[in-house]
Amino acid sequence: MLRDLKERLAAGASAEEMVSSLFEKIKRSQLNAYSNLSEDLALEEARKFDLAPCSGLLAGIPIAIKSSISTRGIETNCSSRILSGYIPPYDAHVIERLKEEGAIIIGKTNMDEFAMGSSTETSCFGPTRNPWDLDRVPGGSSGGSAAAVAAGEAPCALGSDTGGSIRCPASFCGIVGLKPTYGLVSRYGLVSYANSLEQIGPLALNVDDAALVLDVIAGQDLRDSTSVKSEGGYLAGLEGGVEGIVCGVPKEYFGEGVDPLVEKSVWEAISKLEELGASWKMVSLPYTKYALAAYYIIAMSEASSNLARFDGLRYGLRLGPDKDWHSTFSEIRAAGFGPEVKRRILIGTYALSAGYYGRYYLKALKARTLIKEDFERALSAGGADVLVTPTMPFPAFKIGERVEDPLSLYMADVFTVPINLAGVPAISLSCGFARGLPIGLQIIGRHFDEKVVLRTAKAYEDATPYHETVPKEVV
Repeated sequence: MLRDLKERLAAGASAEEMVSSLFEKIKRSQLNAYSNLSEDLALEEARKFDLAPCSGLLAGIPIAIKSSISTRGIETNCSSRILSGYIPPYDAHVIERLKEEGAIIIGKTNMDEFAMGSSTETSCFGPTRNPWDLDRVPGGSSGGSAAAVAAGEAPCALGSDTGGSIRCPASFCGIVGLKPTYGLVSRYGLVSYANSLEQIGPLALNVDDAALVLDVIAGQDLRDSTSVKSEGGYLAGLEGGVEGIVCGVPKEYFGEGVDPLVEKSVWEAISKLEELGASWKMVSLPYTKYALAAYYIIAMSEASSNLARFDGLRYGLRLGPDKDWHSTFSEIRAAGFGPEVKRRILIGTYALSAGYYGRYYLKALKARTLIKEDFERALSAGGADVLVTPTMPFPAFKIGERVEDPLSLYMADVFTVPINLAGVPAISLSCGFARGLPIGLQIIGRHFDEKVVLRTAKAYEDATPYHETVPKEVV
């Protein structure tokens, strides 16, 4: 997709016309994939490109950005009322990199409020709809980014992944979503939810496009002390196939709770990889059973701390004349945060409180270490090169089906949150359909071994037709 766009632009196609047609399509859309558009700025950049084309990796290419990633001059509201009207005075590191390579930002995508959700239903702008079935969720929390890409409302997009927020919507929308190794991409400018878990990554129509965007955004940034240098070359490293690759199949990721059609499609994908020259073996990740509990304690605790900064006193929501500080602070947060965000702040505050810190948060950190060691053992020398699992245990569910049952919604993340706890990279790509809805295949790798993950995904994608199928609405 991106290669085709670059070739068209190099042949003289107008970036302004390309961007204008995208905005026309977005304005007709029923998906609610965007929370706000940057039409004037995008058209201005497109005109500049047409007058003086540059040679960046993404020169003239439109891209959508999740609304939790800071963009100078463009509202960044995290789909929350409390940040309504907030326009950052600076760009996130990934936005700086995109601009350096000539990309054109077309708008901010809808998301679960402060990235807290798996369905994009907690947004103050209302739910985003799945382009495969408008009555179903697109996944979350980067649901707007995934829906926009799947429906042709953006050639590619950025999302963030704290517990599956790139891979879940990639699975539900039938596209490619990559969560890089923790630290490979700078988090500077990402509005924090859970610092020790989250990573920015690409959503795209195919593996090539995801690798190209990763080449642009990966690398060290001194403003993020957890970031590391990147060797790059992710797009160039896609070829070579899977001959000799050992795929580990974790037994804990199959069985109870998994839709039989999902399980069947994933096993067919494993067989296809075997046909292509890979081998597979069963492995065990025994501490997976503690992952959901550990993840939600850690994530909610970090959210409780991070979201304490949002009070409406310096930017964002104001409710009228100020009262005393305590009343003003309480009323703004009560009105500005949605129910799910409030729930997570309260649970996190409780887990961190005196007398409970050791009982909950500290114990969750110990479980996290055991989970990380599970992955290191399974992916050690003499073990597997990659792990292959379902991304989600079922296809996209209906809007409203789970949002009133938080535990049911949290359980949907059972196959994605262990990867964030371990900090390893993982990609989701389409491996089939169940009742007309996409099924996601998850490929997990060793720390900073994105090239093997991407190469395995590329080999599978090239051998199967699923990435070529698009929703009927955009045929």
